[in-house]
Amino acid sequence: MTSGRAGRAALLAVVLTALPVTLGATAEPEDSATAGAPEGSETAFRLTDPRIAESSGLAASRLYEGVYWTHNDSGDQYGPDVYAVDETGRTVATVRLSGDGVQARDWEAVAMGTDDSGAPAVFVGDIGDNFDGGWPDVRVYRFPEPAVLGDQTVAATTFTFRYADGARNAEGMMIDPRDNRLYVISKEVGGGVYAAPERPTADGVNELVRIASAPLYATDAAFAADGSRYAVRTYWSANVYDASDGVPGRIVERVTLPRTEQGESLAFTPDGTALMAGTEGLDSPVWRVPLTAAPEPAEPDPGTARPEEEPADPPAPDRPAADPDGEGALPLILAGGLGAAVVIAAIVWLARRG
Repeated sequence: MTSGRAGRAALLAVVLTALPVTLGATAEPEDSATAGAPEGSETAFRLTDPRIAESSGLAASRLYEGVYWTHNDSGDQYGPDVYAVDETGRTVATVRLSGDGVQARDWEAVAMGTDDSGAPAVFVGDIGDNFDGGWPDVRVYRFPEPAVLGDQTVAATTFTFRYADGARNAEGMMIDPRDNRLYVISKEVGGGVYAAPERPTADGVNELVRIASAPLYATDAAFAADGSRYAVRTYWSANVYDASDGVPGRIVERVTLPRTEQGESLAFTPDGTALMAGTEGLDSPVWRVPLTAAPEPAEPDPGTARPEEEPADPPAPDRPAADPDGEGALPLILAGGLGAAVVIAAIVWLARRG
């Protein structure tokens, strides 16, 4: 996210802080970033490399224990570089991508998958669009996970995608490890989960087809290493879905995430017991957030429906940690009256420019 977008994000945080007051409620204490998050949530490490100022994606390595891949967001100051960081936050490799079509336009996500031979590969999602539809196509770059960690330049394969229902902004991308199917999650009021072709081609344009709704303004998504679950995050919370029958799945857990400056990255730990949630900013923390050991199925989320169950109305706005599920939104809005309407309008206006 550029510095201008970071400023708007800060303003958004101010608006959210004021929301309980506008609605006549008592503001939640700010004495801990983990207030409302699952017990045991903790900072796993910090991204100490000064070159990583806008970490916007996170993925656990398939080859190296304790290593995660990350990258910066958009901006002229960043090149097409992907960073491997260890469990202390130290950068252990910088991989520069080269090849036809490679560009650091608006990188928003990274995910692990496989290449055509079945070997582990890193996929970088150049899927952001600050103009909300200004770019007709988006791109995903694939490169083999290096056999040796170290600074290097690699040739990446470029895949071009186009939405079947029109261009849009997106920040979430995930790959099902069972079949290598790629999914993009749009970041908008009526967000959607979009499926790529089973075997996308690098020679033409691939179509992204909407198959389900997504939480309001999703900022990232990730699959568990065994493919049993996937998660979609917003700035404040994450929904975990049962993927036994594929995508879309049923929500089995809702998780309040620790407060962060601009939370835009998400990954499962390799063992699937926790989520790793990162944020933009220098020396930014990556949080480890425990998941329920044996999650029970939850009631369907109004904001996430199967294709045949698309909601008639937009989902309720996502909330800060005080109300991660969005429950009770209507009574609060009615109680707040015009003041709440103004605040919600501000949230939508700001987030659309995120």
